[in-house]
Amino acid sequence: QVQVVESGGGLVQPGGSLTLSCTATGTIYGSYDMGWYRQAPGMQREFVASITDLGLTKVADSVKGRNAISRDNAKDTASLQIDRLKVEDTAVYYCNLVMGLRDYWGQGTQVTVSS
Repeated sequence: QVQVVESGGGLVQPGGSLTLSCTATGTIYGSYDMGWYRQAPGMQREFVASITDLGLTKVADSVKGRNAISRDNAKDTASLQIDRLKVEDTAVYYCNLVMGLRDYWGQGTQVTVSS
């Protein structure tokens, strides 16, 4: 079994920055991808960014140019930094781990961008 836990959410003013962290524990082996999704109130969950174990990244247009995603394969952790935060970045952010045909989700961490 694999557990995924996010941290780092909170209240941030527009224009600020935030770094979210994700830690995976349990039976983790082989190649796996880690990613971030978010869900705003009343909206569907949407893709934000992902990174493979080789460091290849994908980024949604909504955060492109103002984000950084990284991971530490030895520690099974990943982080997502978003700069120049906007009110529309407000959402619950979820970490996702895809290993083989299975994927695992964290409980989410709330990010609120407001003045």
